[in-house]
Amino acid sequence: MPLARLRELLDSHKIEYVVISHSVAYTAQGIAALTHISGKELAKTVIVKLDGSLAMTVLPASSQVDLLRLKAVTSASNAALASEQEFKDKFPDCQTGAMPPFGNLYDMPVFADESLTRDKEIAFNAGSHLELIRMAWDDFEKLVKPRIARFATGGIGSVAA
Repeated sequence: MPLARLRELLDSHKIEYVVISHSVAYTAQGIAALTHISGKELAKTVIVKLDGSLAMTVLPASSQVDLLRLKAVTSASNAALASEQEFKDKFPDCQTGAMPPFGNLYDMPVFADESLTRDKEIAFNAGSHLELIRMAWDDFEKLVKPRIARFATGGIGSVAA
């Protein structure tokens, strides 16, 4: 069950959180609409390759990863979106595309867009296309220790390469 591992981590650190169940949705914007959470407040996890190594990016659902910016802020020579084929085996307890932004559970670095730090809370997929977790941003930051950087482009549009 996808949520079990994440709940165990949060509970062991005495983190307060809420699980939000919703009908099946596969896109961050679709989940935002179903759960009545703004696309700016719902975070999505996008897996990228930085110099060939997998990394997590966490950004508002209404934004896209700007790969040129990400490359610059990480000092990587190459930055690209990872294909599902390249990362699906790294998340055996999650449905593909519903990974929570907890790289510490999957031995993967996490880069969070600085815009997420402006909200008191963060909401994100909990490993399935049926559940979200909402928790305090400060608790997320303490637990995950993401590198904060500006790499998201606003609004819906194509991913910059």
